[in-house]
Amino acid sequence: MPDKPSLVIANNFHADTIAKLDARYETHHLWRLSGSGRRKLIAELDGRCEAAASASWVCDELVYELSSLRVLSCFGVGVDGINFERAGEAGIAVTNTPDVLDDAVADIAIALILATTRDIVNADRFVRAGGWREGPFPFGMGLAGRALGVLGLGRIGSAVVRRAEPLGLRFAYHNRRAKADVAFPCYDSPRELAQHSDILLNVLPGGAETHGIVDLEVLAALGPEGILINVGRGSSVNESALVQALRRGLIAGAGLDVYANEPQVPAELLTMDNVVLLPHIGSATRETRAAMGQLVIDNLDSWFQSGKLLTEVSGN
Repeated sequence: MPDKPSLVIANNFHADTIAKLDARYETHHLWRLSGSGRRKLIAELDGRCEAAASASWVCDELVYELSSLRVLSCFGVGVDGINFERAGEAGIAVTNTPDVLDDAVADIAIALILATTRDIVNADRFVRAGGWREGPFPFGMGLAGRALGVLGLGRIGSAVVRRAEPLGLRFAYHNRRAKADVAFPCYDSPRELAQHSDILLNVLPGGAETHGIVDLEVLAALGPEGILINVGRGSSVNESALVQALRRGLIAGAGLDVYANEPQVPAELLTMDNVVLLPHIGSATRETRAAMGQLVIDNLDSWFQSGKLLTEVSGN
């Protein structure tokens, strides 16, 4: 297009999407510059650049100093890396990429449920090490009749429930507000939900409201045969409490795709055989990441063409 609009790209969030943005817009890669170089670029663009693209989980704070910025199109659903206070003060609208990753994350949740309850990772190691020749592998836990408690029954949690129904699981959940169209029980607190669950699935977003909400009290309520699965945000689980609960046998195990300080994983978890650890791959399929990137682009295109956004999100 002639006279391509200017676009600041705050960080290197997805190479294929960034390449498409480079072809559509006059892009400026903020993350490639030094501290002084970044400030110089923001000053040069002020007044003629009104859009930026960023990861949703982290964003260079310098973008908020661009006084002409009006839209921040984010790659990802969880927007705990966005400073909504500064964005609101500056009149910057924020978008994310909901819906397109629900299936992929739900698939990983089911994979973690099966991997933890049937001890899949250790079973693989057992065969490779020749242990099968010495005797049978220890029994796992069946799913039929067990209770899956969903902490945060939104789009992803509902997608997990649909996948888990044929496995014979029972369901319960906790939300800030009960859903009128859900037939299974809603409990008033995470602790009460854990008390009535065999498997506690955390799908909560990040932020101050959910920080450390899965604490030692919740884990103790889950019980010594309970399993914690986390595909939400790592910050919503108190990792020190989780280590303590696993070490003391307050719960049986955990399956984690997210952590509080990624890519750092608590050293104690790395040594535990009853924990399955994944490198935040919930949405990491080629198809899903492509769809997320396309939604970033579609939001920007819509903004420049009509001044409207497709998936605007607030920090509330």
